[in-house]
Amino acid sequence: MAVITLHDLAGVLTECAGADEDVVLTPESLDVAFTDLGYDSLALLETAAAVQQRYGVTLSDEEVTGITTPREFLDLVARTAVQAA
Repeated sequence: MAVITLHDLAGVLTECAGADEDVVLTPESLDVAFTDLGYDSLALLETAAAVQQRYGVTLSDEEVTGITTPREFLDLVARTAVQAA
């Protein structure tokens, strides 16, 4: 089963969408909206594609565009990985 951590997510987001020097994903930012962190829906779709390539977890565009926080993204990846196993 694929396990993705907050650190992993931060790395993929940075690679896919770049990073603002002021934005650091920490446990405290798990429930902060991606838009408040500087990431838009396109960044999330690109991140989901990278997660699929690296971790083998396929997320639909509809699922990804419904996500608003890093915690929701991580939870979706975990749920999807369990369902696929």
